[in-house]
Amino acid sequence: MDDKTKNIIQNHIDNNDVCLFMKGTPDAPQCGFSMAVSNMLKILEVNFQGINVLEDQSIREGIKTYSDWPTIPQLYVKKEFVGGCDIVKEMYENGELKTLLDNKGIKYKS
Repeated sequence: MDDKTKNIIQNHIDNNDVCLFMKGTPDAPQCGFSMAVSNMLKILEVNFQGINVLEDQSIREGIKTYSDWPTIPQLYVKKEFVGGCDIVKEMYENGELKTLLDNKGIKYKS
């Protein structure tokens, strides 16, 4: 991954408290897994930034290297990598996601 790509990814993570690297956009997801994570955040009314990795091949590949995680979507909360669809779904279902949002000071609908 080149420095330019790394800087773009780092800026997204640094400048957005909740950042979802996804295929498509929150309003028009291009894959079921991206849609699932986006919908969970929407249900909680979390203010998040969706980054469409399909618009930039270097970011699509770069984020996998950056996080050392092979799949998309990838959720970051306050610069911390949370996980992909399965992890976020499990956290959503068992209440850990709300706990994480609480601990990070992120507002959501309870």
